[in-house]
Amino acid sequence: MADLLKADAAKARLKKIPEWELEKKHIERTFEFDDFSESIDFVNGVAEVAEDEEHHPDIDIRYNKVRLILSTHSKGGLTELDFNLAERIDTLSE
Repeated sequence: MADLLKADAAKARLKKIPEWELEKKHIERTFEFDDFSESIDFVNGVAEVAEDEEHHPDIDIRYNKVRLILSTHSKGGLTELDFNLAERIDTLSE
């Protein structure tokens, strides 16, 4: 299992995923789509990647907006797992 990242390491990793926001113990990003169907298609893609990584985001769907929150709950904060998953999720929205 991955170790918790210190704040400076998390800030450095965030440079690779600039559209994500760093909070105290998680990173988050909201994606916007044309309609609900596109939102669900995106979430299904996220689910596949999350299963592959064996690391799962918190997901909030609001019609055409999908908010993802990444944190390693078992560690109580951010680990490399969160940043690796965020990078893979970003490729889905391109």
